[in-house]
Amino acid sequence: MASICFYFQVHQPYRIKKYSIFDVGHDSEYFNDKSDRDINNEKVLLKVATKSYLPTNKLLLELLERHPEFKISFSFSGVFLEQLEEFSPETLLSFQKLVKTGRVEILGETYYHSLSFLYSRDEFRRQVDKHTKKIKKIFGVTPKVFRNTELVYNNDVAWEAEQMGFKGVLAEGWDPVLQWRSPNFLYSTPGTKKIKLLLKNYKLSDDIAFRFSNKGWVEHPLTVPKYAKWINEVNGNGNVVNLFMDYETFGEHQWEDTGIFKFLEALPAEVLKHPDNDFVTPSEAIARYDSVGVLDIPNFISWADMERDLSAWLSNDIQHDAMGKVFAMESDVLGTGDDKLIDDWRKLQTSDHFYYMCTKYWSDGDVHKYFSPYNSPYEAFINYMNALSDLSLRIDTLKKGVEEEE
Repeated sequence: MASICFYFQVHQPYRIKKYSIFDVGHDSEYFNDKSDRDINNEKVLLKVATKSYLPTNKLLLELLERHPEFKISFSFSGVFLEQLEEFSPETLLSFQKLVKTGRVEILGETYYHSLSFLYSRDEFRRQVDKHTKKIKKIFGVTPKVFRNTELVYNNDVAWEAEQMGFKGVLAEGWDPVLQWRSPNFLYSTPGTKKIKLLLKNYKLSDDIAFRFSNKGWVEHPLTVPKYAKWINEVNGNGNVVNLFMDYETFGEHQWEDTGIFKFLEALPAEVLKHPDNDFVTPSEAIARYDSVGVLDIPNFISWADMERDLSAWLSNDIQHDAMGKVFAMESDVLGTGDDKLIDDWRKLQTSDHFYYMCTKYWSDGDVHKYFSPYNSPYEAFINYMNALSDLSLRIDTLKKGVEEEE
């Protein structure tokens, strides 16, 4: 049996506008640039919705209607859902229609797509709880499986997820961690009673997400029969093929003229030609398949960059400086009780801000540049730290006001 588990991450950050030192103390709207098309959050969202979200949602709804066996799963960051509510209710409705089919599972994550787990477990739990409530409000469902930001995972993530009521966690199926094991099985985690790990088959996932349009790839062009053959080969040597990727793969990272939509449209029928294949959601995989053993992952892994570690966000001094400073403000920020200030602080935790500050070279560096709306990592850092300085001034002003009242 080879069950295919499709999971799509859907996220857009609130990008920080070009915020200079002269704005500090005078402008506390960090995310509202309307003049720069690369930083204008509304324009970016509407562009991606047109190229990716709307056409892919339409196609997936047709596939769900055409193939009763077909199933998929998503996780949506809370900041992405906020932007849909504000800028594109049409896109939000198209996601709601998918969920209403009953064959689309939504996973839990941090509301602000943050790396709060690394710095504050209390803040991490608050964000996961806020996300759970948002999903319930918009989609009428409660997530049962957890996916940490950027698949950042170690044993402690599983333990925390179990304490919050989740029954499974997604992680990267990275070779140095797995060693002789296969990502095509479910695993248990040390120190937990019920949590099961679903591991990304990064080779088959990245064939679609990264290599699909690469004409220099030895397997180009990737045809549906060829890909289905690779999945079929898992039969007898695995239970589930976890295909995890960014949703923007379809139409944004891989443009329509690459044939990505035609590939997706034909894939379910081709996979289902094999009598032992089917599709499952993460919860169904957890319910159906037993763990084949305990997988001990004491050090953090992720699905980012060649190293699959934390270096995409924490590999240089400016990243460490920025990340350390924003989380060091936790007590002071929460102590203000100011909802707008707290929300801005949390939006400044979104992992993308630190991703833009990465100074890696070669292929990983090119990927970081592709996603960044800034001219350099240092420009991203300067804008960020200026915004953080203004946030600090706002905290001081609120504290002073309270003291004067007393």
